[in-house]
Amino acid sequence: MISFFTISCSNTIVENKNDIDKATKKIKAVVYSSVQNKSVKLKVTDSLQFKNFKQPLETEISIVVDSSKKFQTFLGIGAALTDASASTFYKLSKSNQQKFIKAYFDPKEGIGYKLARTTIHSCDFSSESYTYIKEGDTSLNSFNIKHDKKYRIPFIKEILKASKNKLTIYASPWSPPAFMKTNNSMLQGGKLKTEFYQPWANYYVKFIKAYENEGIPIWGLTIQNEPMAVQRWESCIYTAEDERDFLKNYLGPTLKNAGLADKKIIVWDHNRDLMFQRVNVIFNDPEAAKYAWGTGFHWYEDWKDGKPMFDNVERVNEAYPDKNLLFTEGCNESFDTERINSVELAERYGSSMIHDFNNGAVGWTDWNILLDETGGPNHVGNLCFSPVHGNTKTGDLLFTNSYYYIGHFSKFILPNAKRISSVSSSNNVLTTAFENTDKSIVIVAMNKTDMNQSYMLSLGLSSANGNIQPHSIQTIIINPNLN
Repeated sequence: MISFFTISCSNTIVENKNDIDKATKKIKAVVYSSVQNKSVKLKVTDSLQFKNFKQPLETEISIVVDSSKKFQTFLGIGAALTDASASTFYKLSKSNQQKFIKAYFDPKEGIGYKLARTTIHSCDFSSESYTYIKEGDTSLNSFNIKHDKKYRIPFIKEILKASKNKLTIYASPWSPPAFMKTNNSMLQGGKLKTEFYQPWANYYVKFIKAYENEGIPIWGLTIQNEPMAVQRWESCIYTAEDERDFLKNYLGPTLKNAGLADKKIIVWDHNRDLMFQRVNVIFNDPEAAKYAWGTGFHWYEDWKDGKPMFDNVERVNEAYPDKNLLFTEGCNESFDTERINSVELAERYGSSMIHDFNNGAVGWTDWNILLDETGGPNHVGNLCFSPVHGNTKTGDLLFTNSYYYIGHFSKFILPNAKRISSVSSSNNVLTTAFENTDKSIVIVAMNKTDMNQSYMLSLGLSSANGNIQPHSIQTIIINPNLN
């Protein structure tokens, strides 16, 4: 059986058949595809010319897009610029360093990342645990970012230069210094002692100002990475009430008093499963909510009945439409060279991005932008996949399927785009759609099945026929400039 999908967008008004014929002749679309186990990676595979609209049958796969229905404003897509990524980068040859930067940040030859996350001192993807102060220095007089000047800061500066400073950067801490915590360790959870709430709030200010003095603008920050996880690496536990009180009584006022009220503060920064309870506690308190830009979330350990809990993102969006949603971290775990180009890893990205955008996310942040051939370095052996791996022994770069799947979004959906209505009648073909500020329409469709899918793409009162191969992803560009 041949399956189809239909895309119908914008409320085009025409008076007669001649007007319809004239309208359809002006509509063109370009299709970019990436196909598993083939050399087709982010390549133009088709150019569609529209004809008069054809009504889809009930037995056909139908995707309906309506550009008159507009939703959240798009912030960007990117990844984390960690110590592990930076140190791996500087072990590559100069030519591969430039190849890497162009691949991620060049809007024409690469996939045009516009968003980045970095860490406030160390995380598991650092070579060791460290902070910016001497242990016990509550006054923060010893604060110094010298450690980051070896790899991470030069790395970020290279990227900023390539991005022409059009990069939105936010930062996250994994743990306060050991002496500030109840377990006297940066590892294995523990909580921030109440007597150190103010010094820790001051620490964020010191970090932002130090990085900005280096020419690295900090757009915002999350309060705590994964505040409900006791990890064998840097971690710190906050209950919802702890995070609320730290935000409203310390961090929010401290940033404001330091002249940093414009910095965006993101709460939660953990998995989808418990995000609704967390934001209820924080956003239902007006004094805390006034400091919060929105909610950050991850994709780990949030499965129910075999499926990710995407609905929780939608529930938060429904309850707090004035707050923003940002995917702040996700990666494929348990590094294994045998699985490095598995299509399932790439499809996890594609599926999550489509669902998260359709549920209201304004941006999406991958975890490490680059890792070495072992899935590290990581000081506790928590090795993971990255869309790009650099072999520090041979100097080679490996671009996995995940890189190309992410690129189907990041290359074409531009900051300040608006998500538009896009609904599929089948779980086998997922879709989302955006309208850029130049009025071009970007539709991403992903086929997770083993079957080839022929489709009918309809726009208003016009249609075009196309095809999407098994285990592949397409970006369909309907661009006024093509007409």
